[in-house]
Amino acid sequence: MSSRVSPLSRQFFSRPTLTVAREIIGKRLIKLDPDGTKLCGVILEVEAYIGESDLACHARAGITSRTKPLYGPPGTTYVYFTYGMHWMLNFVTEREGFPAAILLRALCPTEGASIMQKRRRQGFAELTNGPAKITQALGIDESWNAYDVCAPNARMFIADDHANLEITPCARPRVGLGNTPEPWRSLSWNLVHNK
Repeated sequence: MSSRVSPLSRQFFSRPTLTVAREIIGKRLIKLDPDGTKLCGVILEVEAYIGESDLACHARAGITSRTKPLYGPPGTTYVYFTYGMHWMLNFVTEREGFPAAILLRALCPTEGASIMQKRRRQGFAELTNGPAKITQALGIDESWNAYDVCAPNARMFIADDHANLEITPCARPRVGLGNTPEPWRSLSWNLVHNK
């Protein structure tokens, strides 16, 4: 990996989920396709899900075949299928055995946008402004579940640098949790780059 930026360390993801969520805003997600094409985007929005007591978190059901990656090492992915059509990309946080993660909700593409446009068949503004759009644009599916983004030779990782943006994350309630009871529905665990 001498010719490219190093991935964030496992120590970065091993901290409290809301800390990771705040500090990951403005960093770059990088994915290398099998042909060597580099896809990259600045992280603009994430959402935190923390523990079995969080009734908006999949871990409320405990360990299942679906949720097992949530209990894995920090810095691995939790990729799940929803609505029978969309993949969602999460990064596991805190300590192994405790289910917590941040859902990637929005990116600003910086490299490989033409490939993302071919996959999405959309203009630039609509490429990665939603969690399902991100996975489609980047070509992420179940094969990326439980993937170690901290590995030295990872093909998908968060760059251990900053995109040189003035970052002031704004916290607001999580999105799309209409059936989730309070107080979980209104927790300000969605963090977005305040432009």
